[in-house]
Amino acid sequence: MPAYKTETINFATMKAVDPQWHQIMLRGIGANWLVCFAVFISISSREISSKIIAIWFPTATFVALGLDHCIANMYFIPIGIWNGAPGISVGYFIWKSLIPTTIGNMLGGGIFVGGAYWYLYLTGEGSVDIDFNTGGVEAAMEAGGPMGRMRTKQSGVGNGNEKDVIDGEEPGVDGDKTSQLPHSGSYMASGVGRELSAEKYAKRKGVPTSAEKDSSGSDV
Repeated sequence: MPAYKTETINFATMKAVDPQWHQIMLRGIGANWLVCFAVFISISSREISSKIIAIWFPTATFVALGLDHCIANMYFIPIGIWNGAPGISVGYFIWKSLIPTTIGNMLGGGIFVGGAYWYLYLTGEGSVDIDFNTGGVEAAMEAGGPMGRMRTKQSGVGNGNEKDVIDGEEPGVDGDKTSQLPHSGSYMASGVGRELSAEKYAKRKGVPTSAEKDSSGSDV
């Protein structure tokens, strides 16, 4: 038998046959805890390099620890079945691997990541609309250039020659400038970004925001 077939059979046996049902579920909790944490801190990062690093380390950790993720197991175990792994049928795979892994993944991602951050940032806030973005225009410039769809032509002067220059422009809401980038529908306002913004943090801590400080200073 070719070496790759032997390896797929051994790997499928190690994943689905050797451990107990509850052990697979516990490994599923750890796997999706790390995967969802990787997604969360990647969304929280600004630069592309930061997003790559944020995703890579938790994902590499869950793979190195041999934890179980239902999506990964949908490939590894069926390929072992395909190559003739003894004692593993489709029904056995569903009962012994797919079900406990999926339950563990939901607990790990939903409670230990989603539930934890919901408790930290959204409890007591009422109804909160969640959108995703890459931050403001400044963050977009850090990531490699303006990414807004709304653009204006401005007259540029270079060595005495007039030319049209296309500059990125922040979207406006009712004629007012915002610090958010547009997406395919409208301007984007990240739930994570709102929770971590200076104004939101100041309001939660009961300290005056920069705008309030400026207004109080002008009144004096």
